[in-house]
Amino acid sequence: MAKVGKKYADSVKLLEKNKMYDPAEALALVCQTSRAKFDETIEIHIRLGVDSRHADQQVRGAVVLPNGTGKTAKVLVFAKGDNVQKALDAGADYVGGVEYAEKIQKENWFDFDVVIASPDMMGTIGRLGKVLGPKGLMPSPKAGTVTPDVARAVREAKAGKIEYRLDKTNIIHCPIGKASFGAEKLQANFDTLVGAVVKARPAACKGQYIKSCVIASTMGPGIKINQAKLS
Repeated sequence: MAKVGKKYADSVKLLEKNKMYDPAEALALVCQTSRAKFDETIEIHIRLGVDSRHADQQVRGAVVLPNGTGKTAKVLVFAKGDNVQKALDAGADYVGGVEYAEKIQKENWFDFDVVIASPDMMGTIGRLGKVLGPKGLMPSPKAGTVTPDVARAVREAKAGKIEYRLDKTNIIHCPIGKASFGAEKLQANFDTLVGAVVKARPAACKGQYIKSCVIASTMGPGIKINQAKLS
């Protein structure tokens, strides 16, 4: 059996083995189990009863967390004309066109967290799909990152907008804030994200939609949530 640190072992002692917690209780506990010297990120992991291999069972979207993520995202915007200044005024960190596409391709540059593009720039960044896609950074209309209103998209990204999407194992992984937020703010973010995921249920999904839900801090143990309380 692998050895674990003392702080982790102490955190595990706070949890009841095999118990499925109500969301409010779990969020209070996750703050208690966050014992690292840094402000740990709180993440949620939701396993869904869908098959991501089928197009009609995809679950993907974006939502603005009411209390943000605790991190200010670096935003890259592909735009031209009037949209350049609009994006800069909204707080974008980088705004441009071909020069940034080439920088990503030739220099393996990824000093950004979110990529936004106006529709007229998709021809420029289309070839970046192979490098941005695997990192979850490729802009898409569904996520609101391909839009003529780049200023609004930038403001939302800076305010704590996150994208949720299934991985190959049908699980959604998302941050919902920092341990320092406290249970109340984490609860608001949790409710917003879970509500969006529930609303995004594909019509092709039959049977149980949310199979399991776990929250955990960066260095803490996973806390199982009673999925019956979520849908």
